[in-house]
Amino acid sequence: MCTLEKRGSVFVLTLTSENDEQHRLNPTLLSSLLAALNQINSQATAASALVTTAQGRFFCNGFDFRWARAAADPHAARIRLRAMSDSLRPVLAALFSLPIPTVAAVSGHAAAAGAVFALAHDHVLMRGDRGVLYMPEVDLGITLPDYFAAVVREKVAAARDVVLAGKKVRADEAVEMGVVRSAHDSAEGAVEAAMRLGEELTRRKWVGEAYVEIRKSLFPEVTEVLGLAPKSIVSKI
Repeated sequence: MCTLEKRGSVFVLTLTSENDEQHRLNPTLLSSLLAALNQINSQATAASALVTTAQGRFFCNGFDFRWARAAADPHAARIRLRAMSDSLRPVLAALFSLPIPTVAAVSGHAAAAGAVFALAHDHVLMRGDRGVLYMPEVDLGITLPDYFAAVVREKVAAARDVVLAGKKVRADEAVEMGVVRSAHDSAEGAVEAAMRLGEELTRRKWVGEAYVEIRKSLFPEVTEVLGLAPKSIVSKI
């Protein structure tokens, strides 16, 4: 469901297409992501960074509604949907707690929970020839979990258009909106640019504990809703 490898100083987390080319977030994939992020946290140094990407034409198409609908009845389906939402929260908390820069190379469509997962990275790069960022909840008639709303509010200046209008945002427009750092001609181009950025960031060798707290201070609502208490860092200068 996902693989983790090290390329020089950069951890590369890839959503794989073995079972689902849309990389829908079900319990198996969510568990794999959490394990990978915890592994990164335990192995990261000041000279590390993370690049997250995916195989195929989807980055991540949100929660696995097929798995939810396969439940015995509508009530059981709602329980499964809630379980996926509850399981994504610690994944985002683990991502937000990494003491290293994080980069999402959005190599295809990123929708709903998949868009939130991408936006939770420090930097987002996107392929420009195909794929959109899309929050479809208003079209589906479902509400946003509190942490979805927090991520979108603090990461997307035009949150009203993206969420309340269900706008499908292409790469060039996402760059203009300040949501995405850069747009690229292909999935390969986005990944290559993300790797270059990751390598550039590793050379800064920032103090991980301070980096995490600066991230938290920039996004206090996300920090609070994910249950990540800020810490006081005493300068060694």
